[in-house]
Amino acid sequence: MRILALDVGSKTIGVAVSDPLGITAQGLTTLRRTEMAADIGAIQKIVAEYQVEQIVIGLPLNMNGSQGPAAAMAREVGNALSAAGSPPLLYRDERLTTVMAEKAMLEGDLSRKKRKKIVDRIAAVLILQNYLDYRGHGGLPRSE
Repeated sequence: MRILALDVGSKTIGVAVSDPLGITAQGLTTLRRTEMAADIGAIQKIVAEYQVEQIVIGLPLNMNGSQGPAAAMAREVGNALSAAGSPPLLYRDERLTTVMAEKAMLEGDLSRKKRKKIVDRIAAVLILQNYLDYRGHGGLPRSE
């Protein structure tokens, strides 16, 4: 069962996909955002190409657990995907995934230019791998 993860930002959407067994996450691409219809169309192409059966969207909660404008933007993309007939989707708390991605890339000695290009994709990998690990340890799929 392939699962797709999205790290939704105002300018880009990081995309990661699981292996067919749903064990590991791989970074796929970073989509440059234009308009909602085009963004949803690009995601739908990936869903079809990889035969995705579930979508996980990172929900960037504030540190106190409340939802701000970034979470609203993630939910807007999720609602548009649902309206377009996407596979079932759920939201996962993604607090600090971008920070973790930046730290990992710094440790990997990537240049600032390279980091900027792939940070959202790496964040999507972290969101997805966190979810896959949760499922693999007996956790039930949950929506935030």
